[in-house]
Amino acid sequence: MERPSVVPCPESPASGAATLAPVGVAATLERPSPPAVPGATFGIEEEFHLVDPETFDLLPSAELSASAMLGEAGPHLHAEITTTQLETASGICSTLDDLRAELVVTRAEASAAAAAAGRALLPASTHPFASWRDQEVTAAPRYEAMVVRWAVLAQQQDIAGCHVHVGVPDLETAVAVMDRARPYLPLLLAMTGSSPFHDGLDTGYDSYRTQWWSRWPISGPPELFGSAQRFTEVVDGLVATGVIADSSHLYWDVRPSYHLPTLEFRIGDVCTSVDDAVLHAALIRSLVRVLAARAVREEPFPDPRPELLRAARWRAARHGIGGELFDPQLGRLVDARVALRRLLAELEDDLRAAGEWEEVVVLAQELLFRGTSATRQRRTWLRTGDPRAVAAAVVREGAGR
Repeated sequence: MERPSVVPCPESPASGAATLAPVGVAATLERPSPPAVPGATFGIEEEFHLVDPETFDLLPSAELSASAMLGEAGPHLHAEITTTQLETASGICSTLDDLRAELVVTRAEASAAAAAAGRALLPASTHPFASWRDQEVTAAPRYEAMVVRWAVLAQQQDIAGCHVHVGVPDLETAVAVMDRARPYLPLLLAMTGSSPFHDGLDTGYDSYRTQWWSRWPISGPPELFGSAQRFTEVVDGLVATGVIADSSHLYWDVRPSYHLPTLEFRIGDVCTSVDDAVLHAALIRSLVRVLAARAVREEPFPDPRPELLRAARWRAARHGIGGELFDPQLGRLVDARVALRRLLAELEDDLRAAGEWEEVVVLAQELLFRGTSATRQRRTWLRTGDPRAVAAAVVREGAGR
């Protein structure tokens, strides 16, 4: 879910929209100036499940959530919609080294806060065996209003996500890049799958979070906007329907973030390993730089049918990088490894110019070699037949052990 963050993210474009008060210390931070160049800055928000460090059961902590809401749990920590989750928000980063260092710091901060409350962090988008019935909604006006508005959808919000923010100079740039980024979203999703289990079942998906999240009326890939004005009109229309209170409740796979100057990519599962998170963010930032430059040159770009985009998203969630993905630009199935190689080739000049090519290639090769978190979780399950062993392995990996 959306929490105010310390990463750069644009003010709500919805004129006159009712706004629910933000939750967390980040709401008091000074808003950074928009970057002059798209992609100059970026950052990550990560959501984690709280579990018992010995049994790995999902374990609520109203006290930790309350502390996070007051800004007392740690400078990078925020509460989430349920008391079984904790969110981290990185600072504003300029390089991959900056981002990696921030992730190490924010994860350590979250781990320490969880440990002080007798909990551990489980860095995956779903818990291997727990149920949404094991969690409690956080006592805060924003979340209580969400339950009133969306009923059981909000109460069953037992999934976690990874949100990458990339700095953009204005809303017009954000919308131009968002329009052009839609065909790339399925591959970005496929590389992050960490939610193969849900409610104690092997779902057959790499990212079941994507399917669970698709029940929301304001989720999925956005359609083409064409301009900031049209985006604002659509947001105003959605507010008028009552389905959202303001643009902070747009849960599309990519959106202009509502209160700071970034384009926010919400497509990814939580990456269990820091390496996978760095790779995910690096590819997204490079893509923003490339697509923003193409927008300035007014180059034509594909506009796949929304049905095809949804189908491509479903297939990426189902198979991850272990099979074939549907390429909405080519209109056919493509081996996931080939799709990744094609993306790297498309971004190579930009990544080389930024001095990021070698690191990104190594991280991509390592991901292909060991598979996604979902693949690794299933290996543990097949080897042990024990869902607690799966949870334990995720906790250990996330802690760098």
